[in-house]
Amino acid sequence: MAVARADTLQTVELADGVEIQLRVAGPAVRSMAYLIDLLIRIGIDLGVVIGAFWLLPSLIGHQMTGGLVMLFAFFMEWFYNVLFEAGAKGATPGQRSMKLRVMSVTGGPVSLAQAVMRNFLRVVDFMPGLYLTGIVCMLFTKRFQRLGDLVANTVVTYAEVPLSLSPQVEIRAERRAPAQVLTREEQAALLQFLERAPLWADERRIELATLAVPLTQATGTEGLRRLCGMALWCGCKTQKTNAGRRHR
Repeated sequence: MAVARADTLQTVELADGVEIQLRVAGPAVRSMAYLIDLLIRIGIDLGVVIGAFWLLPSLIGHQMTGGLVMLFAFFMEWFYNVLFEAGAKGATPGQRSMKLRVMSVTGGPVSLAQAVMRNFLRVVDFMPGLYLTGIVCMLFTKRFQRLGDLVANTVVTYAEVPLSLSPQVEIRAERRAPAQVLTREEQAALLQFLERAPLWADERRIELATLAVPLTQATGTEGLRRLCGMALWCGCKTQKTNAGRRHR
């Protein structure tokens, strides 16, 4: 329960204005995922060391075998997380066991460059020891981001399907003619606004409607209602124009 209270829902606005919620993971659950991955890596390293020194010395010698083992250990230390986080699941085995995943702050999957950046900066987050810098940084950021996350624009969330924020204000608009003549581009923009408005949160719809104050002569919910009414009028006019062209 303590972990659940430490984690929060964060609202993220996508490029097209749609808002989603990401349930970001706090330091406690992320530490558990890290310990699981650490145990997995230690087990893999031990298995490789035992297997390598049992099979390879007679073929390539002890020094070459030791060099290959060190090279493998280096790869595991620096690229274990990168390969999994940049993959389809966006999470290491430890993160998946805790139902976590790494995402971009925009809500999209992590790119290879982002995965490399956030994991190569672990050496900074680890300083001066036991990930002290990273933990302090997480505690002072609202999305629990360590330095690697801040630089790579990533966030660790629970592996849930993001939920769209459903609008709470019902807009009942009646068709009304604009107070001024609109160009085709302006009419198309109004129709596009009317089409996409149901996908946006109330605050986003009102914010965009405020930009049309010179046209609606109103702000807030009333301005939004007038703008939608004008968009309905433009849509009706467009339908009549298209019907007239078909009859010709």
